[in-house]
Amino acid sequence: MDFAWLAAGIGAGLVVIGGGLGIGKLASSAMDASGRQPEAAGAIRTSIIIAAALIEGMSFFGLVICILLALKA
Repeated sequence: MDFAWLAAGIGAGLVVIGGGLGIGKLASSAMDASGRQPEAAGAIRTSIIIAAALIEGMSFFGLVICILLALKA
């Protein structure tokens, strides 16, 4: 029973780390693109907001799954 909570904690940590790395890479690429082509900053900003929302949604889904698995055990 205690191992379910440990596994959920580790899984949640991995999900958060993965989401953070994904958003960090996304922001880095967007800043690089905006610096190279400033006139396209509006389109880049729109794309980064959509992609960040998808990454956040995936991370939230992973956290919910970890919690549900811990509560089921």
